[in-house]
Amino acid sequence: GLPQMIQSRAQFGYRGVVVPLIATLFTYLAFNVVDTVLLGDGLGSAFGWNPALIAVVAAVGAAALAIFGHDWVHKAFRVLLYISLPLMMILTIGVITGNAGGAESTTQYGFNWGAFMAQFAAAAAYNITYAPYVSDYSRYLPSKTKSRSVIAAVFFGASSSAIWLIILGAWLAIRLGATDGLAGLQLAGNTVFVHLGDATALLSALALAATMGMNAYGGMLTVLTTVDSIRPIKPTRKARVITILVLTAAWYLVASTITSGAVSTVFSALTLMLYLLVPWTATNLVDYFLVRKSHYAITDLFTPKGIYGSWAWRGLVSFAIGLAAEIPFMVLPQIGSWSYTGPLAEALGGVDIAWLVGLLVTSVVYILFSRSLDLTDERAAVARSDQQLGHGAAAPTTGR
Repeated sequence: GLPQMIQSRAQFGYRGVVVPLIATLFTYLAFNVVDTVLLGDGLGSAFGWNPALIAVVAAVGAAALAIFGHDWVHKAFRVLLYISLPLMMILTIGVITGNAGGAESTTQYGFNWGAFMAQFAAAAAYNITYAPYVSDYSRYLPSKTKSRSVIAAVFFGASSSAIWLIILGAWLAIRLGATDGLAGLQLAGNTVFVHLGDATALLSALALAATMGMNAYGGMLTVLTTVDSIRPIKPTRKARVITILVLTAAWYLVASTITSGAVSTVFSALTLMLYLLVPWTATNLVDYFLVRKSHYAITDLFTPKGIYGSWAWRGLVSFAIGLAAEIPFMVLPQIGSWSYTGPLAEALGGVDIAWLVGLLVTSVVYILFSRSLDLTDERAAVARSDQQLGHGAAAPTTGR
């Protein structure tokens, strides 16, 4: 397999890839800050536990899981899936059959474009920010894995789970008045039968902690890749452990300063991640499907002297233009005492379409820039690379 972040060197250059890598690192850290706040607020509301102690335990556990490495991360998720999935299914059946309590809301809700686009942006952020995880996992896939299989697995895995839990979360908020996901799961589950909610909330919390471990592991890979892009290094266990510990300290310190609620923190983080990653994912997808059409000289991705060079202006300028185009349309929710609504967003009544503008502008600009790209030399480099790697003309599989 070919990691998507490494493949991005074809668009941004061997060293230029540090730009999307920094955006990716922000994503990993932001998710762990969000998860820390969610765990503290959720377990505090559900069981009365100390949020500060929860943050420390979660950080230590996540760091330990990341240090143990890739295999342990996947073992943890497999175990949690097998245990929690039946409980979530029982809870969902209880909700559908009316055995989870709750009262029908008397509030009359109407359609609002601002609210719809905010939810649409949150859904887009969830899926687009999933790309770095796919990238990290795809490096372990066999080179002959079909792209269609990867795309289908990601699409159905990401969409089905999100649709299920978003609907369940909406029910908890409307019918139970829940303002916290874990506390809502506890209340609904315990109504179905005794301690179902307790078990579901605890397992969901463990899943969040395991996700933090995965983020720490992915963040470590991102940091080491960034450093290696600037100055070649030999990845060692010591470097991995030190990087994970530094990242752990960083997200814990940031999370400990957040005083706003979990919901507002999640929305703020998702919005920022979306704005940063959209120009990158647009460039990456356009290049993969329309420009180079999945054909890359893999060996050249690992040297600044390869066919892709150190700094690829087409990708870098497209990224910058796309990000700049988003600014007038941005609607940044309150972060502390600061918020921002772009002038064009104000003209649209606060509707956030910044990420759609960034997606469109970046894609068009990169396509236009790529018209001057001579792929003749690249085809020769691809053939040479395939011969060196011994897999003929097989196209690499990248995470989508």
